[in-house]
Amino acid sequence: MMFHSPVFILGFLPICLAGFFTLGRILGTTAALGWLIAASLVFYGWWNPAFLPLLAGSVLVNYAIAWKIRRTTLPRAWMAAGVTLNLAALGWFKYADFLLHIVVPAAPPLGITLPLAISFSTFQQIMVLVDTARQNAMARSLAATVRVRSEINASGAAAASQPVMADKDSGATPGPFISSWKPRPDAFLAYAAFVTFFPHLIAGPIVRPAEIIPQLTAAGLGRARMENLAGGLLIFLLGLGKKCVLADMFGGFADTGFDAASHGVALTFFEAWYATLSYALQIYFDFSGYSDMAVGLARMLNVRFPPNFDSPYQATDISAFWRRWHITLGAFLRDYLYIPLGGSRVGQLRQTANLMATMLLAGLWHGAAWNFVVWGGLHGLFLVVHRHYRGWFPPLPAALGQPLTLFAVILAWVPFRAGSLPETLMILRGMAGLNGIALPQMIVSALPPLAAIAKPVAVMASLGDGRTLSFPEVSACLLLGWMIALTMPNVHCMTERWRHWALTASFALSMQAVFFAPHVAPFVYFQF
Repeated sequence: MMFHSPVFILGFLPICLAGFFTLGRILGTTAALGWLIAASLVFYGWWNPAFLPLLAGSVLVNYAIAWKIRRTTLPRAWMAAGVTLNLAALGWFKYADFLLHIVVPAAPPLGITLPLAISFSTFQQIMVLVDTARQNAMARSLAATVRVRSEINASGAAAASQPVMADKDSGATPGPFISSWKPRPDAFLAYAAFVTFFPHLIAGPIVRPAEIIPQLTAAGLGRARMENLAGGLLIFLLGLGKKCVLADMFGGFADTGFDAASHGVALTFFEAWYATLSYALQIYFDFSGYSDMAVGLARMLNVRFPPNFDSPYQATDISAFWRRWHITLGAFLRDYLYIPLGGSRVGQLRQTANLMATMLLAGLWHGAAWNFVVWGGLHGLFLVVHRHYRGWFPPLPAALGQPLTLFAVILAWVPFRAGSLPETLMILRGMAGLNGIALPQMIVSALPPLAAIAKPVAVMASLGDGRTLSFPEVSACLLLGWMIALTMPNVHCMTERWRHWALTASFALSMQAVFFAPHVAPFVYFQF
């Protein structure tokens, strides 16, 4: 089941909201959480019920390990065991075939089906284990400090010159996640709801437990609030428009060019560039739309998600791009991988190695294929170059930094979208003009000077749908798409007036795409 499918919009969502608020009003938060977990499991199992035991087992095992971390004197050992267990499960389902073919290239595939959402749910639960261990250590350190100071005061030694500091001054008070983490059934319900919460279960955002669990245990969670229902629905519908109207349109243009390259067709200059530019807009509007829909759904259920997408193509350097693209993934990689490796607190050589390792693993997380590793490696290289440039020279002016950043990002999308490295090279050759430049005969006839640089052809078979008018049609759509991406604010920065105008402009097209499209195109990030 997907957010933009008719069964979700007309069936699942109304039933979920009605049950949630009815039980919340009559029986309270615990009943509302139970309903939310059940609805989320239905949402997840709609794709393949066979993987429901895996998700349920993962929740139970990780909750037990987190509870053990809270009670044991060896929290880091239990944390390491839990993280290893999660990564082992992810490695088996997602990377076993990839690793096998590296070791034995001729080996037949293992035939392992990748469970939906395993990448995102694994990261969510790793965060719980790591945060619990960190807060356990912080709480123990605080308790030891208070105990020592109390002993000093009790003995009267240096009592006047070294008073006991208040807990609030120590800077180590446990956060809301610690106080809510108790071995009670309602604590398990809150944890299970946090992991399985359907607005972020499949493709994020990767939310922190300390941000969401307190919201899920707040009094009045199951009480309907009209401002949240109306505001959430508006954001959801705007995201629906991005996905169904814009992303799927550009996806069709991109598929034509990349599919042709996968079959060995040598794309010409415009065919290769239009396919790549279309894919850059497809993934932009697809992921932006998904993020808006997830935020809107959570808001309707009285839960606020952190921002996950902030007009990244408007970034003026590659570091800013990663602070604006998939914000929660970038924060996870920074806080749970880059900084534990040493981050920028070590020498330049180690910094470079840490940055490259983080981005290579980010690429591999997106998919078990070399083209994703290349994508991660390119972004790692971009970040390393930017870091060293920033240490020696002043920042580039925005008028130069933004197009340079955008060019680098678009270039890196080629291996990300391509099905293989040979296909990547085929697209890049076309973008470099090594396969020639062609334009429709009607365009060359209308503008004769173009004949000096472009070969006139009847149709451009690998652009759009290959009709005579495909070139001007795709050109106009790309112009509109890039104007939106480069000049418009994101939904969360818009005023209410702008949001309503945007909804008015897209609503009819969105409904037509949802209910009359020949098939429901999945979100790009669903495959990760």
